[in-house]
Amino acid sequence: MAIDNPNVIDFISISPENKVVLTISDHFEWNEDDEHLLLLQNKINSYLEVIESKQIFEIYPDANDKEFVIQAYLKYQPNKEGKLFLDEIIVFLKSKNYEFNYFIEN
Repeated sequence: MAIDNPNVIDFISISPENKVVLTISDHFEWNEDDEHLLLLQNKINSYLEVIESKQIFEIYPDANDKEFVIQAYLKYQPNKEGKLFLDEIIVFLKSKNYEFNYFIEN
């Protein structure tokens, strides 16, 4: 389970706020090429497809009548391009009424 396998939801849980949280495990380093951004974008798109196609309710029946959050746990601090991309994802998903958060491992 990781960012390089877009066909797998890494982790699903219910937050204390009673939202369904789909978590991405991102262990890749950020570098100057766009491969990392593309992998992360593909993973997020895959999660959105599961939510918007309603497959999430088959996979995780407890998702009924709940809001959705996509979050990423990053092993490494994002570079400038990565940070811009993550900020754009926050805005994009908010426009679709979803939340996006990311956390950096210490």
